[in-house]
This record gives sequence, structure tokens and C-alpha cells, in this order.
Amino acid sequence: MNEQILTLKEVAEYLKLTEKTAYRLAADKKLPGFKVGGSWRFKKEDLEKWIEAQKDI
Repeated sequence: MNEQILTLKEVAEYLKLTEKTAYRLAADKKLPGFKVGGSWRFKKEDLEKWIEAQKDI
């Protein structure tokens, strides 16, 4: 199991967003993420799938 888990800050950097925007998208369930102890976490694999799906919109 070699899944990379990213923090909100890392996702914001990866997607070239502000942390506030990344948080809002996650809270609105527009980004695929989950909470651990009140902090957002994201699987990089899920984000890559999400990015590909956005291309079709």
C-alpha cells in the first residue's frame, strides 16, 4: 500500500490554490477528502482522478 496522503496545505500547493479556497472546496464536498481528528486529508490518487474528471466538464 503506497498511497500518498496530503494535507490541506499540500493540496493547495499542488492545485495552485489558496488554502482558504482548498478548504472551502473540501468542506463543500467538491474535492475528494476526509477528516482525521478535525484536519482535512486527501489521497493523491483520488485528487488525480478528480482532476481528470474535471477535464470532461
